[in-house]
Amino acid sequence: MQYQLITTSEQLEKVCTAAQRQEAVALDTEFVRTKTLTPHLGLIQLYDGHQLVLIDPLAIDNMSPFIDLMENTEVVKVLHSCSEDIEAFLTAFDTVPTPVFDTQLAGSILDMGPSLGYAKLVELLCDISLDKGESRTDWLARPLREAQLSYAANDVLYLLPCYQQLASKVQEAGKVHWIYQEIALLVDKKRAQMPEDFAYLSIKNNWRLNSEQLTVLQALAAWRLNTARKKDLALNFVFKEGHLFEAAQRLIDSKSGLSRINGVNHQSVRRYGDTIITLIEETRARYAQTPEKLRLPVVLRLIDIAKYKKTLAELKVISDQIAKDNAVNSDVIASKKQLNQLLKWYWFSVDETRVQGLMPDVLSTWREPLFRPHVTRLLGDAPAQ
Repeated sequence: MQYQLITTSEQLEKVCTAAQRQEAVALDTEFVRTKTLTPHLGLIQLYDGHQLVLIDPLAIDNMSPFIDLMENTEVVKVLHSCSEDIEAFLTAFDTVPTPVFDTQLAGSILDMGPSLGYAKLVELLCDISLDKGESRTDWLARPLREAQLSYAANDVLYLLPCYQQLASKVQEAGKVHWIYQEIALLVDKKRAQMPEDFAYLSIKNNWRLNSEQLTVLQALAAWRLNTARKKDLALNFVFKEGHLFEAAQRLIDSKSGLSRINGVNHQSVRRYGDTIITLIEETRARYAQTPEKLRLPVVLRLIDIAKYKKTLAELKVISDQIAKDNAVNSDVIASKKQLNQLLKWYWFSVDETRVQGLMPDVLSTWREPLFRPHVTRLLGDAPAQ
């Protein structure tokens, strides 16, 4: 099918007005995120069953017709594995498509595989093989070549036929609301912001540090996240996580000490070395003056809790039974990561879910009524927020 490249506000308004009349539209995005914290949107693909268009957001000043379409709840937006697309839309427009039918999630619910790729989905449902040769394109470069545009167009051309097959089967199973609510939960997670003072919770091996080292890591991780947000730099392009951890572990007190970290980026040391050393010195001085009972407690791991393995096994049995009762694969109901998230939320006073103002996945949206009675019986009433 022929596509049209949309580069003016007038073209965009005409396209979106027509799309507003459809029951569903297929969407995809192409973006660049190599050194940046946020994805930079380069192209939007849209197919409504009649018109296949490639929207150039770099060329169009007024994207409000597209935003109106995204926010029209009467039109289903069909995407595949939409997590990064959601983030791209949030970054570019501070809004997201709604409601979203994610074909990868639908495939999981129908036991077609836990992380089914778009090309494989199209092959299974449409018996068509797609060329993925342009996936490494710089989508911010202009002009885009014909091969790149054709590749982008194919990413939505077959989404609607796939959606039509999947939607009817998921509807038969009575689980369409699972898809819409799961994506709504995903949006809440994407909108949530990690408070800078808790950025250290995401640093690998943080449990290895004593209270003083961890307090230094807390300060360094907060500084790194703040810098990344201000400069829109990927965290590791500010200062690599492993090097940040080593600086805290060794309580490094000089730029030359930072430079001796194995594999450190010396340009980062030149740029941020004085800031890092000053931050370590000031944090250690404050720590020394802090009463012991007010100092940052060391990080506890789930595996350090005696009842962890037994409780996790019991939760897995519950999850498997819920999966059996609902005729789906157990991975759809709850992964090990999601069960661990629940236990951290119950057992730890500080965890990544709570500090972002979120609830555990298994106590949210469609999972909540399935899990809540079992969780209450096993773990007790929900902890205070």
